[in-house]
Amino acid sequence: MVVAYVLIALAVAAGIYVVVTYNGLVSLRTRAEEAWSDIQVQMKRRYDLIPNLVETVKGYMTHEANTLEAVVRARNLAMADTGSPAHQAQSENVLQHALRNLFALAESYPDLKANQNFLQLQADLTDTENRINMSRRFYNGSVRDLNIKIDQFPSNLVARQFGFTRGEFFELDATEATAASQPVPVSFSRT
Repeated sequence: MVVAYVLIALAVAAGIYVVVTYNGLVSLRTRAEEAWSDIQVQMKRRYDLIPNLVETVKGYMTHEANTLEAVVRARNLAMADTGSPAHQAQSENVLQHALRNLFALAESYPDLKANQNFLQLQADLTDTENRINMSRRFYNGSVRDLNIKIDQFPSNLVARQFGFTRGEFFELDATEATAASQPVPVSFSRT
């Protein structure tokens, strides 16, 4: 009779563990999905700002059509990309690079740098980039927590049983990571 009670207690404890672990995994997966949604909202904000920026710059940079076209092309590709976080990160890296080139070129146009609309758009884009970076960190932290829970024993048994899969990180590509770790060149000479 005692053995039966012990077995029942073990079965109840195991059942409680499975329910608590399952609910924890669902919570982590939902947090990662919410974080990904936050990134997408900020990227949409950036996509909406870019046409205004390009229109403002067009009047000043008549000889820089290739740079403007590259920004528009990168924006359109990034907007159309609905793939995995890793794939979308590649599209976002191309867009960031095109925007950096545009702002670097803007340094050669003093009238443009003094234009209030351009300055406001540049500030808005910088703010949006900061928000994307914060959202990216939150998303990657949520994915990290989910992946740890999926990989750890014994929660990995529950995760495998209920079909939980590891999340993908939203990361810089190798070129961007290398560039981000290098000091920014500063020059006060006009070319």
